[in-house]
Amino acid sequence: MRPALRLAAAVFGVALITAGPAAADEKPKYGGTLTYMIPADSPPTFDAHRENTYATIHSAAPFYSVLIRVNPMNPGSTTDIVCDLCTAMPEPTDGGKTWTFKVHQNVKFHNGDKLTAEDVAASLNKVAFPPKGVLSPRSSTFKMVDKIEAPDPATVVIRLKFATSAFLPALASPYNWIYQKKVLDTDPHWYEQNMLGSGPFKFAGLEIGQKIKGVRNPDYYHKGLPYLDAIAGIYAPKQAVQLDAIRADRAAGEFRGYPPSAMEQLKSDLGDKVVMQSNDWNCASLVWFNQQKKPFDDVRVRRALNLAIDRWGSAPGLSKVALSKTVGSVVFPGSPLAPNKDQLSSIAGFWPDIEKSRAEAKRLLQEAGAENLSFEILNRNVDQPYKYNGTWLIDQWSKIGLNVTQRVVPTGPWFATLRSGDFSVGLAGNCNSIVNPPIDVATYLPSSVNSRNYGYYEDPQLLDIYEKMLHETDADKQRGVMYQYVKRLMDDQAHIAFLLWWNRTVPLRSYVNGWKIGPSHYLNQDLGTVWLSPPQCGDCAAQPPPAAKRAEAIAK
Repeated sequence: MRPALRLAAAVFGVALITAGPAAADEKPKYGGTLTYMIPADSPPTFDAHRENTYATIHSAAPFYSVLIRVNPMNPGSTTDIVCDLCTAMPEPTDGGKTWTFKVHQNVKFHNGDKLTAEDVAASLNKVAFPPKGVLSPRSSTFKMVDKIEAPDPATVVIRLKFATSAFLPALASPYNWIYQKKVLDTDPHWYEQNMLGSGPFKFAGLEIGQKIKGVRNPDYYHKGLPYLDAIAGIYAPKQAVQLDAIRADRAAGEFRGYPPSAMEQLKSDLGDKVVMQSNDWNCASLVWFNQQKKPFDDVRVRRALNLAIDRWGSAPGLSKVALSKTVGSVVFPGSPLAPNKDQLSSIAGFWPDIEKSRAEAKRLLQEAGAENLSFEILNRNVDQPYKYNGTWLIDQWSKIGLNVTQRVVPTGPWFATLRSGDFSVGLAGNCNSIVNPPIDVATYLPSSVNSRNYGYYEDPQLLDIYEKMLHETDADKQRGVMYQYVKRLMDDQAHIAFLLWWNRTVPLRSYVNGWKIGPSHYLNQDLGTVWLSPPQCGDCAAQPPPAAKRAEAIAK
């Protein structure tokens, strides 16, 4: 699979990055505070092990470390995985089933306690094998893992049930923060409302719904990092508020992304004072049909709602105002495992003839006795692209005579409602980090297998197809099995309504350096390599100031 993944990186992993303000030979400078926007009202919790949202990552990733990660200087790659807490990337043994990681021995948690392999193993076990009552949306992505052990304070051994190329990307997830074992042993829910990590920045304060702050960790184990003295994330769910803050230089940027129209206006307003970075986004919108609620337990109704949506005709116009852009299946477009256009066009909701598609939708609804169906969409209080998609869907479904409204709620209640099942139709997103389709499509596995499945359906045949695809090591055969999975999920059973893939453009003030865009807004968010150039950082020095002055600056 590695040659195929390298080819995939060449096809869709290239970022469009305009030249930054710093000269190529300019050295990073120390000092300053980076203020950035977080496009949410607040995260549901601060525990990355249980959450799926950028609101948690953008808020607290700078406070944490992971075992391995995508290279922060090459985040667009699908294969450039490097150590964070480990000392060197290991070669697997036992036919690819045993991975032995050595852990840095000079790492401290922010409370001063030493971080050991036991902390790493306890954290990864919480993700892979959560105790009763503990939510772990990514436990299914570790289904190939048999055991995670720490035989000594410097060593973590991970034993797999079977060799698979999906393992390293799963382990490199930016959600796999390393927590302190003794805290987890006392209360596995403690990290939901509290923060204690070993990352480049130390938590320095929270104003709920307003701001989160961090200061430089002087004991950070990556010597010379971070460059910044402090960071401050400002919560604001409204796009207009975010852009006004960047325009007025109350914030240096935002790391999630905006549609082209907004970026064209910002560039027109600020000129060379702002730098844009763009990349394909491993993130897409979808609709969950709660199959525990009638009539959405009827495949005819689900299929009809899919057939009514004109994806091919809507994408060009929608992409001008929203992040949504590319028509595709649940497999990232451009991936070697993605269906081709002919295969995609045979799936319900992707037929080229929208009138024929909508006529079939009306027939199915009448057959199911649901031709006068009215329902409410649960939606998230985030402009891009949730509200835009909600408005678009209401219009599309009105074309077949349906009366649809939407209930927009803040991020926390939105997640809570999806998880409780107290909804009929929910608009959501499936956003992943490293492009790795065998892992990314696991979201749609039966709810008894994957807690991120908010359709609440069981489908043993879908699970069997997935298992075959995950174990397949021949790339051509794996592609064929992946299409079987896509066809079962999106067409035969119409378990979901998959909408459009996103495209990401991130604006940063031109004095921000050392950050590169990737295919995901979860990657590269610890901010440890970011530095500021003059004049906004007029007091920054090429070398860190003396410890006494530095402590005084951080205190201020």
